[in-house]
Amino acid sequence: MLEQITPLILTYNEAPNIERTLQQLTWADHIVVIDSYSTDQTLEIVSFYPQIKLFQRKFDTHATQWNYGLQKVTTKWVLSLDADYILSEELITELQQLSEDLSIDGYFVRFKYCVFGKPLRGSILPPRQILFKKDKSIYIDDGHTQLLQVKGKSAKLSGYIYHDDRKSLSRWLWAQDRYTVIEVKKLLETPVSELSWGDRIRQQKILAPFIILIYCLIFKGGIFDGWRGWYYAFERVLVELLLAIRLIEADKFQS
Repeated sequence: MLEQITPLILTYNEAPNIERTLQQLTWADHIVVIDSYSTDQTLEIVSFYPQIKLFQRKFDTHATQWNYGLQKVTTKWVLSLDADYILSEELITELQQLSEDLSIDGYFVRFKYCVFGKPLRGSILPPRQILFKKDKSIYIDDGHTQLLQVKGKSAKLSGYIYHDDRKSLSRWLWAQDRYTVIEVKKLLETPVSELSWGDRIRQQKILAPFIILIYCLIFKGGIFDGWRGWYYAFERVLVELLLAIRLIEADKFQS
């Protein structure tokens, strides 16, 4: 099974993260990296791994970037990873022991969100289908991110992936500001009936920041993670505040 899996990673200035991600992929015969013309040390780090096939493409949307990467994969299975995803030892062992089930076309994996390298008790990250058959799958855009559509039956793996982003706060803020612009477009142009309950709450502007604070600290146990839990909760609140401000701005411009 491992011989039929190719990790696929998107990168753009991921020098603070990519090394830790690649260190957990040494079992892979081939790794495909799609880089959006990084200007930091990302490419230098990638060059130390001979099994990596590097392609560069100007970024337009996440979906088109991922679909471009799928075209470069030659194996039956794809393991799609962000550059700050770190496979746990348990998940690697699970992949090594995984026997191919012809009825399964994709696998979901759960996440543990890390703040400065330490996993939190919980986060708002949902499980993601990161292992799937190439010929059964395609990405579509969904707001600032993407959705994977897999035709067929899916299952769950028990091992975790650590989401451990070590990029600077200024880079994080830059990315979140860009994401909120795209999210506003989605919220304004999508019929309410097609929006999730979370997105409908976001449309109200006022409620979402307070709800996400309570959800992260109380329902996800962040209050027991000390300052790391508060740090994560504040990050999520800040994102919702930025989105609310962008929504108010869009409403005023439209009127």
